[in-house]
Amino acid sequence: MGPVVIKLGSSIVCDDAGHPRSDVLAHVCDEAATLHADGRDVVIVTSGAIARGMGVLGLRMRPRAIDELQAASAVGQGQLYQVYDELLTVRGVATAQVLLTFFDISARTHYLNARQTLQRLLDWRVVPVINENDTTTTDEISFGDNDFLAAQVAILLGAEMLVLLTSTDGLFTADPRLDPSARLVPLVEDFEALGALDIRQTTSTLGSGGMRSKVVAAEMATAAGIPAVVANGRTSGVIAAAVAGERVGTRFPAREAAYSSFKLWLKYAKPAHGTITVDAGAARALRDGGTSLLPVGITAVGGGFDAGDAVDVVHGDEVVGKGISNYAEAELRRVLGLKSRQARDLLPRASEEAIHRDYFVLA
Repeated sequence: MGPVVIKLGSSIVCDDAGHPRSDVLAHVCDEAATLHADGRDVVIVTSGAIARGMGVLGLRMRPRAIDELQAASAVGQGQLYQVYDELLTVRGVATAQVLLTFFDISARTHYLNARQTLQRLLDWRVVPVINENDTTTTDEISFGDNDFLAAQVAILLGAEMLVLLTSTDGLFTADPRLDPSARLVPLVEDFEALGALDIRQTTSTLGSGGMRSKVVAAEMATAAGIPAVVANGRTSGVIAAAVAGERVGTRFPAREAAYSSFKLWLKYAKPAHGTITVDAGAARALRDGGTSLLPVGITAVGGGFDAGDAVDVVHGDEVVGKGISNYAEAELRRVLGLKSRQARDLLPRASEEAIHRDYFVLA
């Protein structure tokens, strides 16, 4: 059985002044230690380094410039981890600080190395405390918020459950701060039905996430066969209740895992560097037949991608899926629309498939 991945947002890690919420962190660490003592593996994914840095520096508003965010994170990260380490150490739990960037997840070799390291820590009965490495990340490769990071960690480790702790009781039909008639949604089994709800990507003074990012994270996790719960991290006992299957927060049941771990990585972690436009026949064959994509079905390419890059495969305005291209854009432009034999005559060492079915995943 995989670990329980617990994610804490900035709004429950730190107060509005950027000071750690000691009571919240204490009960979270209490519950993490109890799970650990019961033999479960536990991983904590935390936000709050920038918020803590803002508190130390006396900044009233979250910076916007990337260098200011990095500097605030550098000030706050060590202090934040120290809080977790002290709280868990006195409860008999060893911890390890792990800082990840988007590159660590999007590059396959780094992804596998991260998984091996985290699994070794769990084998040693250590609780990893994970945060994005804000000090070195850039606005081009940032996770944007740690909900995505937590979902990726859950998928990477084959987690038992993903628990997303926030400052509300779960997902509501509208923002309860703005709409007093908003109702808690206790169970989500159909993500498409959520389109009717007012789920905003709002941000707080300290944080960068919102409920929409939590729904996306839950969708990612459940697609990998991992149940997720969004719940109020300020409520004592909420983690234990979520793991026990009790009615708490908003529960997202696991769906049947349709993809291998490689294809989950491709679908959710590998960024696309270009587009391949296909005709109706190729789009239908990819969706319904599980076939490889051949040059003959391609009508256009764009984005400046290289062989080995991930690309979005589109038909009209619809994204059909994502795959690893066997061709660079310039090469594929020369053979698009050609049958495989014609493509090989033009580029003798070219692959028969533009994208092999083993390296393609539907959107």
